[in-house]
Amino acid sequence: MNVRAVLPFAVMCVGMFVALLDIQIVASSLADIGGGLSAAQDQISWVQTAYLIAEIIVIPLSGWLTRVFSTRWLFAGSALGFTAASMLCGLAWSINSMIAFRALQGVLGASMIPTVFTSSFHFFEGPRRVYAAAVVGTIASMAPTLGPVIGGWITDTLSWQWLFYVNLIPGLLVAAGVAVLVDIDKPDLALLADADYAGIALLALALGPLEYVLEEGSRWNWFDDSTIRLCAWVAAVACTLFVIRSLSVTNPVVDLRALRNRNFLIGCILSFVSGIGIFTTIYLTPLFLGYVRGFSAWQTGVAVFSTGIAAVIGVPIYVALGRRVDLRWLMLAGFASFGLAMWSYTRITSDWGGEQLLLPQVLRGLPQVFVTAPAVSLGLGSLPPARLKYASGLFNMMRNLGGAVGIAVCGAVLNDSTNHHFTDIASTLTPANGAMRQMLAEMGARLTVELGSAPSGALAALEQLRAIAYREASTMAYADAFRTVMLAFLFTAPLIPLLRKVAPPKAPQADAH
Repeated sequence: MNVRAVLPFAVMCVGMFVALLDIQIVASSLADIGGGLSAAQDQISWVQTAYLIAEIIVIPLSGWLTRVFSTRWLFAGSALGFTAASMLCGLAWSINSMIAFRALQGVLGASMIPTVFTSSFHFFEGPRRVYAAAVVGTIASMAPTLGPVIGGWITDTLSWQWLFYVNLIPGLLVAAGVAVLVDIDKPDLALLADADYAGIALLALALGPLEYVLEEGSRWNWFDDSTIRLCAWVAAVACTLFVIRSLSVTNPVVDLRALRNRNFLIGCILSFVSGIGIFTTIYLTPLFLGYVRGFSAWQTGVAVFSTGIAAVIGVPIYVALGRRVDLRWLMLAGFASFGLAMWSYTRITSDWGGEQLLLPQVLRGLPQVFVTAPAVSLGLGSLPPARLKYASGLFNMMRNLGGAVGIAVCGAVLNDSTNHHFTDIASTLTPANGAMRQMLAEMGARLTVELGSAPSGALAALEQLRAIAYREASTMAYADAFRTVMLAFLFTAPLIPLLRKVAPPKAPQADAH
């Protein structure tokens, strides 16, 4: 084993893990953060949204930033800036300061994610790239999965401020380690003079408002809200102009021409769908456990922990098979298992907890590396080294964008389906329903004794009946949302056999830089 390759790669992987972990580490602790900062319920989600918007804007620019500052100094600077922003988040004194610091954290930490993908092709060659892709794919899928678990434990054990303070020591060590160990390329500050700043501005104008629409649309009833409509128009126009400009200038900030490569195009689509699966199920499961089952942050973390364990177990299995089996068939098996997991989620009932979720989460966690790692090897690995840096940002953006789209769509499904199912259930709760009359009579008698008044007991029984109907309607809506994710995997799986097998070129020698 080449320690000179493994050690710097491992240090960079730690930075990537921390950056990805922070996307979801606040997911199970938003109520605690909101309470600590006296934030309204409609404000607190911006603790997560601000980070995502900032990150999704910067990730596509990482290829250009790497060429300007070099892999070493961009990564080390990102780790240092991310650490400083984490400290500021822990020190936040209001919800507005927290949102600003979270956005800064996303901006400064975003470049660490795609840079690891491209660096793996430098540090490793031949069959060893299977191992590297497995590691990168596992981190990309497991870090967001573990976020709510780790976040819930930290909040319940210490306080929500420690969600951010835990980044300080790893961040400083990563910054120092990368500065000392990584030597892949040299900075070229002259590129700043000829940069496509118009393209950068258009990209920000396209992705920022788009992420806002996806994150906030369901809350404000989509295009009924004037702000959502305005952001959608801005995103659409800016996106169109960005595509035109990127295809017409000599050195665009994002290499859209790489999409002419069939493997890269399909890889981006599959990366988008894997983002839907990974991020959306992380969003839906804690939401169900919190709102339907009433679980605490720690109980939720324990209930979803089996996904992370299964993902870890899947890594050595993938590595063992990756050198012997066509990666396309491994990816197809991963998509099939993920789709099967989503189907098993559709059988969810209102009494599901960690025990009932175990099998669906194992079916979902085990194939995560099978879904993500082959996309890296076959999608990015099909490009020449000169295009990797620019294309990697686009590839990684597609995964995060898939997560944002998946969460938005499933949020809309939850809202619409809950209302639909509640109306259907309520239509059966009539005086002609004997079982309902008996339930109301039993609840009314019990509550009359507790409250000391027959009218109060009858009214309380009706309230409980309504709560039960709403709980069941919500549960059925979650099943519909999981079914939507299943369909995304089902419809895109046939693209996998269209990928070409890739024979990875040898890694460039150090003196070539």
